[in-house]
Amino acid sequence: MTQIKFGTSGWRAVMAEEFTFANVRRAVHGIAHYVSSQSPRKEKHRIIIGRDPRFLGETFVELAGGILSAHDIVPLVISESAPTPAIAYEVTRVQSDGAINFTASHNPPEYNGIKFSTPDGAPALPEVTKKIEAEIARLDGLPAAAAGAGAKPDSIDVKTGYLARLKEILDLNAIKKAKLKIAFDPLWGAARGYSDVLLQEAGIDVVTVHDCRDVLFGGHAPEPDDHLLSDLRKAMKSNNAHIGIATDGDADRFGIVDADGTFISPNYVLALLFEYLIESRGWKNGVAKSVVTTNLVNALARHYCIQLYETPVGFKYIGELIKEDKIAIGGEESAGLSIRHHVPEKDGVLAGLLCCEMLATRSLAGQPATLGEQLQQLFVKVGSFYPLRENFRLTEDVKAKLTKKLREEPREFSGRKVAEVVRTDGLKLLFEDGSWVCYRVSGTEPVVRVYSEARSETDLKKLSIAAKDWVLQ
Repeated sequence: MTQIKFGTSGWRAVMAEEFTFANVRRAVHGIAHYVSSQSPRKEKHRIIIGRDPRFLGETFVELAGGILSAHDIVPLVISESAPTPAIAYEVTRVQSDGAINFTASHNPPEYNGIKFSTPDGAPALPEVTKKIEAEIARLDGLPAAAAGAGAKPDSIDVKTGYLARLKEILDLNAIKKAKLKIAFDPLWGAARGYSDVLLQEAGIDVVTVHDCRDVLFGGHAPEPDDHLLSDLRKAMKSNNAHIGIATDGDADRFGIVDADGTFISPNYVLALLFEYLIESRGWKNGVAKSVVTTNLVNALARHYCIQLYETPVGFKYIGELIKEDKIAIGGEESAGLSIRHHVPEKDGVLAGLLCCEMLATRSLAGQPATLGEQLQQLFVKVGSFYPLRENFRLTEDVKAKLTKKLREEPREFSGRKVAEVVRTDGLKLLFEDGSWVCYRVSGTEPVVRVYSEARSETDLKKLSIAAKDWVLQ
């Protein structure tokens, strides 16, 4: 029987292989038992059920609703596909007991998955998902509660409340006043009718591409990465747009394209927005980043004398710091971020719109300073940083050798002296010149993720070669 295991961001699997109706039933029953075991309420427990636009999403939502009803839990069903951050916000707004979200985020169209959010709107922490996994295993082989087939589940609208919240956070008037032209690409995903509608209602010039449902996402992963944003660039060029913003399948990740068509690395977007929030909001309570995210954030934290938090990979750890109001912004190199007084969940919609505000309010020689120009100004202020992420597939022999080597304490790396060894997540080696490399071996496939960063582009090329060679030694 398939072991259902919740990873960095939920349980994901290929449909008709492991993501089957039988396994979805097992997962939802496990979640239902977990929720029922929590503190009793005066009223029935309530769980929001949402989805992204993937194939059979409506069917999975209906299935989950019936199972929750059988466990005497009230299902609150979102009829249309909805962004993960909008679902997270609704959890906190209506004070539900959490949410089940059928999504595989940025994974290819043949995948689906389940994200479970706790009552604070945050991604479930490992201690929660382990209990859910234990419930699933305990229930295997036991008679399952019959799915309810009574009254139609309550239907809820998450869009209105979420967009109203974004209006409170963002300075839409500044974007309108600057006469900014924006191009938006939801990649056929859950953010359709969110970012563009908000801008249109504010009287801002925006053009949208891929504004229809396609369960195959154009034949590729709905990932807002550089090589998948050619249509967004075309729309920008045709409409003389100042910026292009994109979101992934469930809108928790973002992609940003500058006026000249240059893709801005999520590492740099996080750093730019961190500085912008300090300057525009005056927030100086802290900043968080995963251990594999650019040290440009570290340099800015030192420059402004702000507390820095480095977390393992997984936004749930950053979400905890947002809940405690310890940080102004937190993010990861994998294009997830959120800010103070907002959801403790990645929000790709907010990230893109906040970049628009930043672009609108910063000028150079009387014109909006492009994101590239703003980044160069950051480099002048705290120094340059050039990050890179690479994935290498491994044979079983190489993986076994590498796993053993990652347990050691290297003092030298390709002629560089190791100044510090960090084991927050994987193995990170820091060098005396400020460059670093980090290795994280996948627990589900024969792949090692290699993150490196240097202070110049030339040195980054050398470090990348050395990082790959070290894997194969």
